[in-house]
Amino acid sequence: MSDFVAGKLVLADGTTFDGLLLNGLEGSGEVVFNTGMTGYQEVLTDPSYAGQIVTMTYPLIGNYGVNPKFDQARKSFVRGFIAAQLCENPSNWCEEGNIIHYLEQREIPCLSEIDTRAVTRKIRSYGAMEGRIVRAERNIAQVVAEIATHIVGTDLVAEVTTPEIYRIPFEGKAPHVVVMDFGIKRNILRSLSLYGCDLTVVPASTDAKTILALNPDGIFLSNGPGDPKMVTYAIETIKQLLGKKPMFGICLGHQLLALALGGDTYKLKFGHRGVNHPVKDFSRDRVYITSQNHGYVIDEKTVPLMDVTVTHRAVNDGTIEGMRHNQLPIFSVQYHPEAAPGPDDNVYLFEQFTALMKGGC
Repeated sequence: MSDFVAGKLVLADGTTFDGLLLNGLEGSGEVVFNTGMTGYQEVLTDPSYAGQIVTMTYPLIGNYGVNPKFDQARKSFVRGFIAAQLCENPSNWCEEGNIIHYLEQREIPCLSEIDTRAVTRKIRSYGAMEGRIVRAERNIAQVVAEIATHIVGTDLVAEVTTPEIYRIPFEGKAPHVVVMDFGIKRNILRSLSLYGCDLTVVPASTDAKTILALNPDGIFLSNGPGDPKMVTYAIETIKQLLGKKPMFGICLGHQLLALALGGDTYKLKFGHRGVNHPVKDFSRDRVYITSQNHGYVIDEKTVPLMDVTVTHRAVNDGTIEGMRHNQLPIFSVQYHPEAAPGPDDNVYLFEQFTALMKGGC
């Protein structure tokens, strides 16, 4: 039987929200929100959420249960989870357990029966901020003091990347892709394999000489957590790889590529996190509904320094969602084409990458 006790979320400015704390387990991190109606298990196991307490805006979480095949990484890297209501009795043909037991088994701090609309409105008004999930009896002033001493701006990529090189072979003739793992989701690897790529996945700290010695036909820069400027070793490696092989970046990989090309990035007020973000693709003159999970974007003013053409923009706020280099076989997007929030419209990007490696467009 799950044990819930009185708990609360305390933000860095002292704002508190009351709820029920699962097993009394406390946690600290940057408090963000996700607008997806589904995908809670993917959120919990997406390495890009490392260091964060995720608030789900959809009120009922867990109604279709959980299944190991939906996990996106070897473990969960979130620091906490907040939901208005957790479903203890799910109903779905492929469910193999409920969300409450899933959280317990992974010792993920969770606060439920909380006004998630109020939390989201606070973040939208004041921006994402550090917070703590704690027991109700904890002194607020003391918790705020603890939050103030929490170190931010650390390299989260080192926490989530693979510890060793591994292969995902493709049966038959296929372009060989070296994947730089900054916190890659399993579904991205599945998508690359599905569209005909033979994969070698390497740790984020792998140097350019080692990558080129693997004789790849292309290089993929993965998604991942945190501030791209903290991953200085990866930026230097990408600089050394520019122009050597075709390159495709997603999310953090997109941001790291921009920094390597001489651009800059900055932190959004509350980020883009959800499965319903419209993006305009100028090359196709179409708007796609995309899945996104990022808190940083490329600085518009530095685009001329990178010698790139902006290919995609977010419809909601106009921020850069995609770019293509004007001289080199390099392109990237800020959103997640593999997530397919409904249709598979955005998987054409994987086809473009394979075509690029084969000498196509």
